[in-house]
Amino acid sequence: MDIARMAFDEVTHAAETLEGHGVTVHLFEDAVPGRTPDSVFPNNWFSTHAGGHVALYPMYSPNRRLERRADVIDMLKQRYRVQDVIDYSGLEPDGLFLEGTGAMVLDHVDRVAYVVRSNRANPIALERFATHFNYEPMAFDAFDADGNAVYHTNVLMCIATSFAMVGFDLIPDAARRDEIRSRLRNTGREIIDLSAFQIGEFAGNAIELNGSNGPLLALSARALASLSTKQMETIERSAMIVPLRVPTIELAGGSVRCMLAGVHLPTREAK
Repeated sequence: MDIARMAFDEVTHAAETLEGHGVTVHLFEDAVPGRTPDSVFPNNWFSTHAGGHVALYPMYSPNRRLERRADVIDMLKQRYRVQDVIDYSGLEPDGLFLEGTGAMVLDHVDRVAYVVRSNRANPIALERFATHFNYEPMAFDAFDADGNAVYHTNVLMCIATSFAMVGFDLIPDAARRDEIRSRLRNTGREIIDLSAFQIGEFAGNAIELNGSNGPLLALSARALASLSTKQMETIERSAMIVPLRVPTIELAGGSVRCMLAGVHLPTREAK
């Protein structure tokens, strides 16, 4: 079985699992098979926001720019109330990139956009997003266990309603680290510290979703295996843990959070 087929099967099974828990899932086939190998990570090219707003983002890799699809946006307009679509992709010729909710982890309560500094999160593009969507940008540096710069913030940070999972060990600036911890704690969330090892196992690349029985935390089976009993107990106080097996997809450097572009739009009433 080839890698593409294995990844396809993992996405299909993940969608079925989430639907089984009452999560609404919109699944799209590749528009141009073979030309967009990273299209399994749609959260980088668009995001949706309460009030009916959609953002399209400028992408660093030229082949990833092919992932932007009008049919996905058309589906959102048909199923949900979309007031406007703000398109930042025109920044690409100027070398200004901002890869969506991969580059930014958004705290919808405190209105903070947490962003690891990288060539995937240009400060000019970030400022434009923050101004349009009313977020305070909080940028910081982060490095993995091997000393490599982290370029997608959602690898090391997951902000849920009642808790936040963060790889603080990857943030070298102690003052910034403490500031981030304080901001998150002041929202009333419980803080779950993730080690560099757990970040490497994709424990930070998780997302809270609304299921038929309340909030759930979707993450990979690999990520779940890295969590301690105490960490799982903290999560389960407010959300059901739903592990998904995506080992092939994780070979590409992303996990469950990267696979899901959340829908925060009001639904249209059925006619």
